[in-house]
Amino acid sequence: MDLFATSVPADSVPLAERIRPSTLDAIIGQEHLLGQGKPLRVLIEQDQLSSMILWGAPGTGKTTLARVIAGQTKAEFFQLNAVSSGVRDVREVLAKAEENRRHHARRSILFIDEIHRFNKAQQDALLHSVEDGSVTLIGATTENPSFEVIPPLLSRCRIYVLQPLSSDHLNAIIDRALREDVILGKSNITINDREELLLLSGGDARMLLNGLEVATRLAHPGEGGITVGGKEFEEAFQRKYVRYDNGGEEHYNIISAFIKSIRGSDPDAAVYWLARMLEGGEDPKFIARRLIILASEDIGNAAPYALTLATACFTAVDYIGMPEATLVLSQTATYLASCPKSNSSTVAIGEATRDVQSRPDEPVPLHLRNAPTRLMKDLGYGKEYKYSHDYSLNFTDQQYLPEGLKDKVYYRPSENGEEKNIKARLNAWWKRRQR
Repeated sequence: MDLFATSVPADSVPLAERIRPSTLDAIIGQEHLLGQGKPLRVLIEQDQLSSMILWGAPGTGKTTLARVIAGQTKAEFFQLNAVSSGVRDVREVLAKAEENRRHHARRSILFIDEIHRFNKAQQDALLHSVEDGSVTLIGATTENPSFEVIPPLLSRCRIYVLQPLSSDHLNAIIDRALREDVILGKSNITINDREELLLLSGGDARMLLNGLEVATRLAHPGEGGITVGGKEFEEAFQRKYVRYDNGGEEHYNIISAFIKSIRGSDPDAAVYWLARMLEGGEDPKFIARRLIILASEDIGNAAPYALTLATACFTAVDYIGMPEATLVLSQTATYLASCPKSNSSTVAIGEATRDVQSRPDEPVPLHLRNAPTRLMKDLGYGKEYKYSHDYSLNFTDQQYLPEGLKDKVYYRPSENGEEKNIKARLNAWWKRRQR
C-alpha cells in the first residue's frame, strides 16, 4: 500500500498500517514458516500456493502475510471481512476471479479476515471456486479452524499456525517503527520501560504500534525530542490488554489449564489461570461450577469436605458477585489444589455404568425387595433380610449386588487422605471383596 501516492494524510493512517511489511524479508517473526527453506516460503517463492487458513492470535501478522503473498505472486488481491460481508459480496469476488481465469489474467487471491465468523452458507459459497482453483483462498482466524471452519472447506485448505511474537520480535518491530516510519522517524523518540509497553500490548503487534503512537502524542516534547514511558503507556492503553475470548479457543485452553493445575496439586498455577480468566471477563459462576465438578471427579472421598466447600463457593459467588467473588474463588481453588486427590469414585461409576449398558438387567435379590402386600411376602420378598443396625458395629455381611455380580468390586479407594481409612474399613467388613 503506497500511502503517499494518494491524498491520504500520513498522520491519519495508523502506525501499524504505515509500516506494514511489503516483502517476506521484512516480516518479523514466523520463522518456522517464512525462514529460508521453510515450506510456506518455498511455495510462495515458487508461486505454487494452494488455498490456506492462517491461524494465530491477534497481531501476529495474518493480514500482512496475505498481502505479501499477493504482492509476491503478482495476484489480484480481494479482501473481505467476515463481520461486514455476506454471500453476495463473496459471489461478486468469485465472479471476478472466474472472469480473470477465463481471460488467462493473473491469479486471484481472496483474503477473508475473521473467516470463523462466516456461517455455513457463506462458507459453502466458497467451495466450488476453491475446488476448481479459480480463486486462491486465504482465510485468517484467531479461532481453532477445526471448530469454526466447515469440514469440506477445511479439507481444501492447508492450515498454517502463526506463533505468538516473542519479546525480541516485538522489540525489533518497535525499533523499525522508530527508524523507518515517516512520522516517528523524524521525532527523536526515546522509550523508557519497554517492558511495560510489551506487557500492555499482550503480544499483539498491531496494538503495540498503535499504543506506542498514541503514547508519543500524549508525551510533551522536550529539547532533545520526545520521551515516553510507563505513564504515557498506561494513559494510552488504559489497562493491560488481556487476550481472552469467552466463546473461543482461549476460553477452553485456560479453563483446561486451570482444572489441570488443581488436579495436579499446584495452587500457584491454579490462581494464575484463575486471575487470567477473571481479568479476561470470564463468568465467575462458570468457574465455580467447574470447581464443583472437580471436587467430585478428582478429589472425591480423599477429602470429602472439598465438595461441600466447592458447593458453598458457588453459592457465595452467586450471592456477592464480582469483584469480591474473586476472594471466594481463590480460597476454593487453592484449597482444592492442596487436597489429596482420588478419582476412585469417578472410576467406580464409570465401570458400573459400563456393566449396566453391556449386561442384561440383573434381578434385584429377593431379600432386598420390599413386601408391601401378602402376595409379595409369599413370594419371598424381603425374606432373610438382615437389618444392619441389629448387629455389632451396625454391620453384617450379606449380599447386596445381583447374583451375577455378587463379588464385583467397583470402588477401590486410594491410599490418599481419608480414603486410606475408608479402604481399611471396607476391607475389614468385606473379607471376600478386598480392595
